[in-house]
Amino acid sequence: IHMVTAFLLAGLPARPFWNTSLMGPRFLASAFAAGPAFMILTFSYIRSHTRYEIPEHALSKLAMIATVAAQINLIMLGSEIFKEFYYPTHHSRSAFYLFFGLHGHNGLVPWIWTSISMNLVATAILSLHPLRRNANYLRFSCILLVVAIWMEKGIGLIVPGFIPSPLGEIVEYFPSWIELVVTVGIWAMGLFVFTVLVRVALAIELGDERSPTAPEGVVGH
Repeated sequence: IHMVTAFLLAGLPARPFWNTSLMGPRFLASAFAAGPAFMILTFSYIRSHTRYEIPEHALSKLAMIATVAAQINLIMLGSEIFKEFYYPTHHSRSAFYLFFGLHGHNGLVPWIWTSISMNLVATAILSLHPLRRNANYLRFSCILLVVAIWMEKGIGLIVPGFIPSPLGEIVEYFPSWIELVVTVGIWAMGLFVFTVLVRVALAIELGDERSPTAPEGVVGH
């Protein structure tokens, strides 16, 4: 699904900011970083608030996956920055707008540099074994990673692709209250469904919920 989304963006020649061969790999790298990070946060909450045991090696494996993916994501981000700014052309205007502002328009500059800073801090923490093995540092880095990639793939990818327009016009974008409410509603619905599924799964795994036809003595494990 991530590759299909990336191909839909990369196949638009009128949007040079998206027209890059690294779009697909970067989607995968960021997904394999933010996904395990979110799973670590979920499992940490389950471990501290329920009787369900989350083995330490499972968290360690997820942390390793997130670490490698975050490192690859930063390497590809650096490659994109080098390509855009080492020998800039008129196709680099969207990147200039995103990273440094363009003709006095710099609405996205704080967002992208905040995202990059959070990515760097999270990746540095995850790359250092003593810090990654510390539960508090691990959770902190996972929060940074999820938020940073959300900012990078939303505000830092979609919006600058439309600025400037094919005619060279610069119109800065800020979501309306309707768009904000719809977005919050979508996130709320997704988290609600996820919470319900997790609670049902935990009840089954812990043996709190049983099928009336289940044999006696059979527990979820």
